[in-house]
Amino acid sequence: MVEKMPILEFAKVALSFGDTAVLKEIDLVLESGKFYTLLGPSGSGKSTILKLISGQLQADAGQIFFEGQVINDVPAERRRVNTVFQNYSLFPNMNVFDNVAFGPRLKKMAEKDIQDKVREMLGLVKLSGFERREISELSGGQQQRVAIARALANDPEVLLLDEPLSALDYKLRKELQQELRNIQKRLGITFVFVTHDQEEALAMSDWIFVMHDGLIQQNGTPEDIYDEPINHFVADFIGETNIVPGIMKRDYLVHFVGKDFENVDAGMRPNERVEVVLRPEDLDLTDPANGKLVVTIQDQLFRGDYYEITAVDDDMNTWQVQATNPATVGARVGLTFDPEDIHIMRYNESEAAFDARLESYGEEEAEEALQAAQDGQSQSGGQG
Repeated sequence: MVEKMPILEFAKVALSFGDTAVLKEIDLVLESGKFYTLLGPSGSGKSTILKLISGQLQADAGQIFFEGQVINDVPAERRRVNTVFQNYSLFPNMNVFDNVAFGPRLKKMAEKDIQDKVREMLGLVKLSGFERREISELSGGQQQRVAIARALANDPEVLLLDEPLSALDYKLRKELQQELRNIQKRLGITFVFVTHDQEEALAMSDWIFVMHDGLIQQNGTPEDIYDEPINHFVADFIGETNIVPGIMKRDYLVHFVGKDFENVDAGMRPNERVEVVLRPEDLDLTDPANGKLVVTIQDQLFRGDYYEITAVDDDMNTWQVQATNPATVGARVGLTFDPEDIHIMRYNESEAAFDARLESYGEEEAEEALQAAQDGQSQSGGQG
């Protein structure tokens, strides 16, 4: 079976603004027809990647490939991509029809084909019948739909979306998340979506690149990223979590908060320093005698479908718990969890740093570490 060529690829791409390194030797591969998300805080480099793809910026080093061809020097207007921006960037002096028809007219399409294309795109974004509306007459959500329709009318092979939903209210943003996902599936083109909203990324994506400080910290499916964060930044950035220091005494046995716990992770050196992650939804309250840990309830908030409970153990570690029933502030309770709920992170390493560390081992030692990690993945059903 012949492997399909990636539609986009970055090979050691770096970019600096003055003395500030914005991207640090980025490697990424995007397949055709998937919904990708670049997720990270402001200044992490995610929007810079979009601008390099679209041709708005030029890389200082490395190569960018589109369907196997280097495009570093290809002008923006000749790249088969379109961008949807946060601020819509619509032409205020044109009505809805003329905004969507702008690209096809530049391509000198026949007028009947343009009319068919505009109707098709407006139908896709649920704005049929809005052709003659002025932009000033539209709500923010409707304007964003027009911006999406205008970008898609150019038949791009890749659609770039730079935080297009961040200016919308919560309910409308949720609605458009689902619609964008449906549009991507229906058209089968590649979407590259930028956001700092973790919930948005998890809900919409086939594959997520988590970025921080100009580096890709981790990439994987939403399930990989949430359930198996590779380091402290990813675990803390993706949802609520409890992180405590620990020692991986040996494969499948970790020591933290003064006790040894069985787990399903492997692939590290004996007694290696690690960080331990337990998600709040994986912790259950019980009586102290049956708890793996004993904590004191400090506070709780009602969140609608669960109680957000804050507790501390005797070593003053803070624990967040999500429970369906309320607790009593000041009470001593037990916390219980399963071995599968314990996730072990290598101390402050990105995926690339972990790979480099494995390479620093001897060949036989690296193979043993990788085999142990794979065994752990097999047991846990995810990344080790």
